[in-house]
Amino acid sequence: MTLAQGCALPQRSAPTTDHLLDAPLPDLLAETGVELFESSIADAQFFGAVVQRESGEIILSMPAGRSELEHDTVARYLLAQVFDVDLPQFPPPFVTTEL
Repeated sequence: MTLAQGCALPQRSAPTTDHLLDAPLPDLLAETGVELFESSIADAQFFGAVVQRESGEIILSMPAGRSELEHDTVARYLLAQVFDVDLPQFPPPFVTTEL
């Protein structure tokens, strides 16, 4: 098959709201195929980023040295954004930006 003939990228199913909030984070990442990387951004106002590449690959980048609660909460919130799972917005001063 050539690229011109087309090929279907594997589609990930979005987790439900309950599963996104309740599943152990390592299990959730594995089930959704999301790769977690430690970010080199040391800015205290940076909480993480999620990137979906054209290939469909999803990368979650989180800063090191944060509390387990912060890491878990922000990771789940960012995953909700990329999978379009309905969760309330974070309260100010937290802001997410879609590029």
